[in-house]
Amino acid sequence: MDLALDGVVAIVTGAGRGIGLAVARTLAAEGVRVVAASRTITPALARLGQESDVEAVVADLTDPAVPEDLVDRAARLGSLRVLVNNVGGVHPRPGGFATVTDDAWMQTFQLDAMTAIRMTRAALPALRDAGRASVVTVASVNARHPDPLVIDYSAAKAALVSFSKSLSKEVGPDGIRVNTVSPGPVATDLWLGDGGVAATLSTAGGADRADVVSGAEASMVTGRFTKPEEVAALVAFLASDLVAGNITGADFVVDGGLTAEL
Repeated sequence: MDLALDGVVAIVTGAGRGIGLAVARTLAAEGVRVVAASRTITPALARLGQESDVEAVVADLTDPAVPEDLVDRAARLGSLRVLVNNVGGVHPRPGGFATVTDDAWMQTFQLDAMTAIRMTRAALPALRDAGRASVVTVASVNARHPDPLVIDYSAAKAALVSFSKSLSKEVGPDGIRVNTVSPGPVATDLWLGDGGVAATLSTAGGADRADVVSGAEASMVTGRFTKPEEVAALVAFLASDLVAGNITGADFVVDGGLTAEL
């Protein structure tokens, strides 16, 4: 399906790998001019920049000054109409709540909530000027499926979903749609890589990493991890006014049936 995104300008944060890279690639394939922000320019992002209309930008979104710079870069390409907030990370807490210090809580909220909040605030004037625009923020199934193993991450993502819902009510009359996508376990380095969730749980519990992965797969009705490209396709759908023009304030869960709630 043609999403009518050809020529649209977008910012995608956390675009170096995983979901963010897949989103940048998917949007570029739809003809979007993408400013792809990443703390480091990975080889995969560099290749994407060479092969498509993607401008890879080194950007640490925990720096409050960075969002304005990204908006300025997007303005050089045209009218900013799409913002995809994807920066985030998770650190399992096998030692429990008592081991999560104030600094750890602050770092988690800075990375998993404030990066998106600041980026959205910086982009809003340009999005309003565009007349019709879309903000899509990648949250997590943990926003509605709290887990003590990731207690700070769950709280930060819940805050992000609540923020997005509230904002959607304010900016909807301006033609700006605000939605969130909440993936469950995704086949990226965040879960499967060295130092990822599976490796951390394996080390903490003395279990084999493959068994941890198998257990996670078994918790999902589909029996498998979500692919980053599947999340990216949903983000592109929500970015499109043609097919999602009256969808706002919604949270879309992509978790293979992990959550059991209505």
